[in-house]
Amino acid sequence: MKYPGRIIRKGEDDALIVRAIKEQLNIMFGSGGDTALRLDPDNPVFGDKVVSTIRLFQARHVDAEGRPLRQDGQIGSLTWAALFGRDSVVTSDTAPNEYLAAVLSQASEAERRKVREVPVNSNRGPEVEEYLHRVGVPPGNSWCCAFVFWCFDEAAKSVGISNPMVKTAGCLDHWNRAESEGAVRIANKDAVDSPSLVHPGMVFIMDHGAGKGHTGLIERVEGGLITTIEGNTDASKTREGGGVYRLTRKILEVNKGFIDYSGV
Repeated sequence: MKYPGRIIRKGEDDALIVRAIKEQLNIMFGSGGDTALRLDPDNPVFGDKVVSTIRLFQARHVDAEGRPLRQDGQIGSLTWAALFGRDSVVTSDTAPNEYLAAVLSQASEAERRKVREVPVNSNRGPEVEEYLHRVGVPPGNSWCCAFVFWCFDEAAKSVGISNPMVKTAGCLDHWNRAESEGAVRIANKDAVDSPSLVHPGMVFIMDHGAGKGHTGLIERVEGGLITTIEGNTDASKTREGGGVYRLTRKILEVNKGFIDYSGV
């Protein structure tokens, strides 16, 4: 059964979905003869027993990247994929238009060339300083947002249009000003509830508090998982890493939201 594109929780009123979940949980737990765990597929109620059984399932299983599932008794896309298989969630690796495809191509090429800070942990280096220069910021500053702007800017030149992205080195400044430039913002809660709202070519924004943030580009979406290309990061997913990296994150981790320029 395919993921319905929304979180399934206590009180769900779609009897077909509830039946499918109960039947699959019975299979996964091998609970044919275990009255303590067995769920009745003919009972259309998604109640407390279903919630507790899902929590137990989440405690014993991991997502597609091998990371623990959130033990909340709800079935989002990651738990759904663990329950029904990765093929049951929608995967998207195609940008919605030529321009955003060109943006991702610029980012992918920077990742392929393994752009790194020179010297290490300096926020400097030939490419890094070009990213910062493009947004009018001196060398030595954080550059994740400058990298995203550079990708948008280079792609705009390649397809012969004006760059629609806010010219800024500030992740949260970008979030605050994006709508004024015609972009669409998708809040974290909406994206977690409906992962289908997120697509390749979007910009993600994370808020680390005290005015600090992190950002990057979405290259691929697989249910609740996103493949990203980010600057000023590393394999630890820090906001102060030393290069351009391709990473996998959960949509849930993106605590601010997503910016969509596909309609600009």
